[in-house]
Amino acid sequence: MKFETYQKLIGLIEEKGALYVPLLDPDKNTVEGIGEVAAKAEEAGADALLVGGSIIVRNVFEDSLKQIKKSTNLPVIIFPGYFNYVCKYADAILYLSLVSGRNPDLLIGEHVKSAPALNVIGLEPISTAYMLVSSGVTTSVEFMSNTKPIPREKPDIAIAHALAAEFIGMKLVYLETGSGANQSVPDEMIKAISSVLSIPIICGGGIKTPDEAVSKVKSGASIVVTGTILEKQKDCSNLMKEFAKAIHSVKK
Repeated sequence: MKFETYQKLIGLIEEKGALYVPLLDPDKNTVEGIGEVAAKAEEAGADALLVGGSIIVRNVFEDSLKQIKKSTNLPVIIFPGYFNYVCKYADAILYLSLVSGRNPDLLIGEHVKSAPALNVIGLEPISTAYMLVSSGVTTSVEFMSNTKPIPREKPDIAIAHALAAEFIGMKLVYLETGSGANQSVPDEMIKAISSVLSIPIICGGGIKTPDEAVSKVKSGASIVVTGTILEKQKDCSNLMKEFAKAIHSVKK
């Protein structure tokens, strides 16, 4: 299997220093509307798109991906709640293993179910260690995954999990406080993990301003993801431009 999307991301990180990736939730948009947002994201300077969420209620996931692919040339990557989100109309899927929890289904069980389908349709899996960090509220991903997040004041625990993920062979570490979180991943935790890892760090959840995104990049994140803050805007074009400009301005 080819790993073209992953290699493209790595090339962009080397070129730009850090990437901006909006997360689009099919449940929060119409099929036509999500295509429009995707086009605006590309125009705003986004580097790729994540599509998905902790739970999909409306049966529009496949149609939404089709519309997004028609609307943009950006890499389109599935962000799965569970692995029944496998779909051929994306470029890749973050093959998330929830290493911060001890739910066996989200460590390997869902992967076993989805692997044959991935193989048949040729969807590129990007092996990613998903680490949920406490935000002070119960988020959708915490509730749906039935796992406890890493305490935000315990960077040593986070370091141990991230290192284990890299040693196992995962290609990315995704630090997340969850959709709608009150707080983002602490900068101190990102710095601590970044100091020992050689693989890129994605940071998402609770990032509300471009300045906060810059802080994550300066702390060691290579990819910053925003979702909920965009959903609260009638027209998120200007905010996406501000995020992209701010993130790309950081010199590592």
